[in-house]
Amino acid sequence: MVLRNSFILLLCVFLGSCKNESSKFKDDQVFRYNEHSNISSLDPAFAKDQPNIWGVHQLFNGLVQLNDSLKVKPDIAKSWTITEDGLTYTFILRNDVYFHKHKLFGDRKTRKVVAKDFEYSFRRLLDEKVASPGRWVLQHVDNLKAINDSIFKIELKQPFPPFLGLLSMKYCSVVPEEAIDFFKNDFRSNPIGTGPFQFKLWVENTKLVLRKNEKYFEKDKEGNSLPYLEAVAVTFLPDKQNEFLQFIQGNIDFMKSLDASYKDEILATDGTLQEKYKAKVNMQKGAYLNTEYLGVYMDVADEYPTKSRLIRKAINYGFDRVKMMKFLRNNIGEPAIHGFIPKGLPSFSGIKGYTYQPEKAKQLVNDFKKSTGKKEVIITITTNSNYLDLCEFIQRELQNIGLDVKVEVILPSTLRQGKANGKLPIFRASWIADYPDAENYLSLFYSKNFTPNGPNYTHFKNQAFDSLYQLAIKETNTIHRYRLYQEMDSIIIKESPVIPLYYDEVIRFSRKNVKNLGINPIDLLSLKQVRKE
Repeated sequence: MVLRNSFILLLCVFLGSCKNESSKFKDDQVFRYNEHSNISSLDPAFAKDQPNIWGVHQLFNGLVQLNDSLKVKPDIAKSWTITEDGLTYTFILRNDVYFHKHKLFGDRKTRKVVAKDFEYSFRRLLDEKVASPGRWVLQHVDNLKAINDSIFKIELKQPFPPFLGLLSMKYCSVVPEEAIDFFKNDFRSNPIGTGPFQFKLWVENTKLVLRKNEKYFEKDKEGNSLPYLEAVAVTFLPDKQNEFLQFIQGNIDFMKSLDASYKDEILATDGTLQEKYKAKVNMQKGAYLNTEYLGVYMDVADEYPTKSRLIRKAINYGFDRVKMMKFLRNNIGEPAIHGFIPKGLPSFSGIKGYTYQPEKAKQLVNDFKKSTGKKEVIITITTNSNYLDLCEFIQRELQNIGLDVKVEVILPSTLRQGKANGKLPIFRASWIADYPDAENYLSLFYSKNFTPNGPNYTHFKNQAFDSLYQLAIKETNTIHRYRLYQEMDSIIIKESPVIPLYYDEVIRFSRKNVKNLGINPIDLLSLKQVRKE
């Protein structure tokens, strides 16, 4: 109890210090949220995970951006053209975008963004010495060049239709060369961008404060300057239960996820808000580009049961995804009864996947036993502790169809390593899209992407699938490309190298006085149009 009280006291000190930083502003001018995973860098070249991405998104802009429907929209590039062969992209830049004020820029304290800034930023991203985890984003680029201050041209080695969506990633933000030269590696904690907010203060693992960029270039539909807020204050408290208490008490404005420690306190089993919170809290739910699944390693020894498609299909038919979502997830997410491509993508077609059919699953298991002469079928599912309840549910269900299922719980780091090294016959995994195109999901099954050269952790290999994949990544006609994606998804359903569990959902909780807080399938936090009443 003493430890808990001390933690709560520390929490209040942290929140209070953030309030003091913005004490000159009224409460309705400051947006406060907690980030329980620490930010490691505010340099866009290292925007590799959600905490970093959210921080970078407030501070930087790129050529293009995504709206909440995942449509590519202008950002610093006001327009662009793509040649008919899909190889050359020409961007026309706005002439009213300025870097955040800083003494590095001399007497004027700022300067206009020009095409050479993008050429520098992209070449920096590609620089092996920088070692950006986002270097792969430009792997298709053959050449890039600033034609003049307003025109930036990119040439690709081969057509890659998702490329425009890739450019919306925060890795591709524009940065000033002067700041990189001056701060070097310390640019991570001294960011200078063009975004709606500018850097004020960062005490690592404690608090981050951003202030309104008075020279931000975007306006709302009525012509009013953005952003509306004067400041953003972020705390870094790892305890999710305490975060929930602070949210309910009104000390923070927003909570981005659902944790088991308070899941049943705030939500009913049908996924709606508990009655006592409806007057205080807004809840938003929407599709998330995240498929949760069990992966099956296809290069196991011939005698291992999952080498047989009969057993892989039996597992898919053998558990009730609808019941699993209701009782273990409070219906946050949708049962994965279609393919591997999740809802939220334009190419999602709702093709028929696997539903709960226990008698059919039993028959498949019996067919396997007859064909192999085995009297029992033993399989092992490996997971980490966060998903133990799901795997134990599947274990109980599959035992009813004649499978002897063992569940092994290991550390997340060990799970990642075992998955990459092909040491786990069945492993719990998820795939969150890096960019809004189904190619991102289907690349997991392309044979040339076997780990460690790519994300094909299952070592699935299918000649028909590979042929369709090679056609799809060069197809510039969107409708034709989507059809190819759906054919590929159908092959995955038929061959079952994965057992899709559910398509995740973005869930957001905010106080009633927070307005214009959007929601999108990549769970990107955009605060430039948020108001507080």
